[in-house]
Amino acid sequence: MKSKVSSLGIQPGWTLLFAAWIVVASATLGSLFFSEVMRVPVCVLCWYQRVAMYPLTLILAIGLFPYDPKVVRYAGALAGVGWLTAMFHVLLVAGIVPERVQPCVQGIPCSETYISLLGFLSIPVMSLFTFTLIGVLLFYAHKMESS
Repeated sequence: MKSKVSSLGIQPGWTLLFAAWIVVASATLGSLFFSEVMRVPVCVLCWYQRVAMYPLTLILAIGLFPYDPKVVRYAGALAGVGWLTAMFHVLLVAGIVPERVQPCVQGIPCSETYISLLGFLSIPVMSLFTFTLIGVLLFYAHKMESS
């Protein structure tokens, strides 16, 4: 069953996908700003999160023009992988995951906090919030299309 089209001719799922794309594009630009402008070192887990985030910018844009509600499947898979990686990273920084399990053996340690906004917003926490928001937006976009 197809979703209803608004009076402006825009499907509600499209609006949610567009919001997810705005979040993804902002996160991509933000991560590039931190690493390339502010010169914050990028650990292995951050790279894995970027591998999940960066393609979403292109995938969601392709799914928006022309609108293809099936893009939620592919974007959702990447957002899920990114969310799991970000959660592992947050738990590692919090000390819940033992350091012997961390993948960052040489070079830049994954458990180090380089930026802390408001005393609790580290880069891994911001990444986890971002992937959570993307997941919620994709879930509701899918729900709008299947109702």
